[in-house]
Amino acid sequence: MLAAGIVAVAPAWAGPASALTGLTGPASTWAGPALAPSATAASAVRVAAPPALPAPVPCNTSAGSCWDPPLVSRWQYQLQGSINSSGQCIYPSTGFINTNITGTSFATGQLVAPSVFDIDIYQDGKCYTPNNYAVLNTAAVNALHGLGDRVIGYLDAGTAETWRPDYPQYQSFNTSCGGCLFGKPVSGFRDEFWLNINTDVSGTNPNTGQTQTAQQFILDELSARLDKARSAGVDAIEFDNVDGYQNKTGLTITAATQEQFDSAIANLAHGKGFTVGLKNDLGQANDLQPYFDFAVNEQCWQYRECNYPPPGLQAWPTTIGKAVFNVEYKLATSKFCPQADSSSYNFNSILKDANLYDVPYTPCR
Repeated sequence: MLAAGIVAVAPAWAGPASALTGLTGPASTWAGPALAPSATAASAVRVAAPPALPAPVPCNTSAGSCWDPPLVSRWQYQLQGSINSSGQCIYPSTGFINTNITGTSFATGQLVAPSVFDIDIYQDGKCYTPNNYAVLNTAAVNALHGLGDRVIGYLDAGTAETWRPDYPQYQSFNTSCGGCLFGKPVSGFRDEFWLNINTDVSGTNPNTGQTQTAQQFILDELSARLDKARSAGVDAIEFDNVDGYQNKTGLTITAATQEQFDSAIANLAHGKGFTVGLKNDLGQANDLQPYFDFAVNEQCWQYRECNYPPPGLQAWPTTIGKAVFNVEYKLATSKFCPQADSSSYNFNSILKDANLYDVPYTPCR
């Protein structure tokens, strides 16, 4: 998210994006209150061969609804609390989420409403005085469910955000392993640090006192976050920043390790009864498709990578039967909506800006 008083001027990506290959992936759309990590990341990290990819775990219907998004699902992406023209947060009764948002459909020219909302599981902490980033957004989820809408819960998997309630636990593990857990700050977000998802460095889990690899510690933290998501009542999960291997992390993360980690977190979500979306990581979308139930993508039309590497995300709705939720930040709707709406792609595409407030909001459908 964005720190209080800071306005994003670039899309939610870490580093310069490749126009054709997408070899530099999106970073988080978030930034938070300034806090330094307790120790700097080691300048070099030994990397062991990652474990083999696990078998995909089916979604556990005994643990949750395992809601499967319909292929055609108009969506809204809001990760900051709504504000008025004076910059004051609004809609407090629904957790600062505009649950009645409408936009003009590119396809029909009519005002339409989304039926799927992708929001943080926590309310925007800067909407409180003093700031409070630990309030689950049950208010928004309950309101949206009351309207018959579904909710995807945003969780960060591959970076540590300093304003999160569990950040001190990440900080403690990082100190215990001599700075092995934290990499460089995410480009453009000085309060967010890439995480070491490798299995060859270890530290002490402050919750248990046990020695764990960095990856197992992260998985345990994500398991606890998924429990919070269950308490918030969301229907599905978006894990962000799952393409560190493509970014300047200050760590050595191989493509194979990234793929193993991403499959592990998908299985983790399924075990807790959530369907889960693959966020960006287009270079591995073909391999990871069996593990994920839908995709959340930023700017594949702008960077001409919606079907790269072939068959890419294009095959998810058209061949495999899995929904794609796409957001663009810079293109005119005329540049991507006709193709997104076509039977050749069948993407759920929207136009917003990179701040990800409630507005602007223009859906293609």
